[in-house]
Amino acid sequence: GLVPNHTHFSLPFDALGVLRTGAPHFYRDGLPGETEEQFATRRAQELEALIQAEGPETIAAFIAEPVNGAGGVIVPPPGYFEKVQAVLRKYDILFWDDEVICGFGRTGADFGATTYGIQPQLMSLAKALSSAYLPVSAAIVTGDIYESLVEPSAAVGIFGHGYTYGGHPVACAVASKVLEIYERDQLFARAADTGRYFQQQLQRFVDHPLVGEVRGVGMIAALELVANKSTREAFHGNAIGGHCALRAQEHGLIVRAMGGNSIALCPPLVITHQQVDELVAKLGKALDDTLRYASDEKLLSQD
Repeated sequence: GLVPNHTHFSLPFDALGVLRTGAPHFYRDGLPGETEEQFATRRAQELEALIQAEGPETIAAFIAEPVNGAGGVIVPPPGYFEKVQAVLRKYDILFWDDEVICGFGRTGADFGATTYGIQPQLMSLAKALSSAYLPVSAAIVTGDIYESLVEPSAAVGIFGHGYTYGGHPVACAVASKVLEIYERDQLFARAADTGRYFQQQLQRFVDHPLVGEVRGVGMIAALELVANKSTREAFHGNAIGGHCALRAQEHGLIVRAMGGNSIALCPPLVITHQQVDELVAKLGKALDDTLRYASDEKLLSQD
């Protein structure tokens, strides 16, 4: 989860009956000698144990992003969602796919669900639904879930739920036009092509002394900064990520510092290969600046 949010806002997850299972972050949570496939299996087994302990009849849905965005751009290992869905089907638990970040081309496909073979019963959409020009979101559900809402609503004459500005015609008009442009300009296919190039170019930082992991898919990526590359020791606190973000800004590049000292990158779908090269060059300068700072401040750990 988002540790800073839990720390500073005291979110009542336990009181709400929300359970959390382990993130599919192989770099941080994989065991010594464990393969990615074995790690994915273990995470699915942990989920099943959690379901059994709680009681499957009490669990409404499993909620996940295809790629955990604000949690650090956590890219799941191959087979992870296949194994998770097998567990959910076994206990008749719905899959709620949060596509707020991953939807509309971000992973190099229409949805993250397409990228990872997810077959959800519920989907949440926002952000790129309007290309962020106006606030708008949407929910998609299967027909049987829809009917379960229609029947009781018909009995009382109203669906007793809504938002003051729900279905706003201006926001909906913008979203409709954005969807038209996605299709007209074939932006998802473009994101897939440029995304492959983007991920390839980021691999040059795999050997950078400050970078523990380069992870990403399509047009979303993150670099995790570490105090010791060989031991994967993390920096204390999150200041080094913030420092790198400031240095990047000085070089004309906007990145997002995240918890765990990861630097997130989400370029626009219309970025060109030449602009990717420019992005990567500026990011390299920011990383070198940050490495010098970390060395001068004696923040790096020795083997």
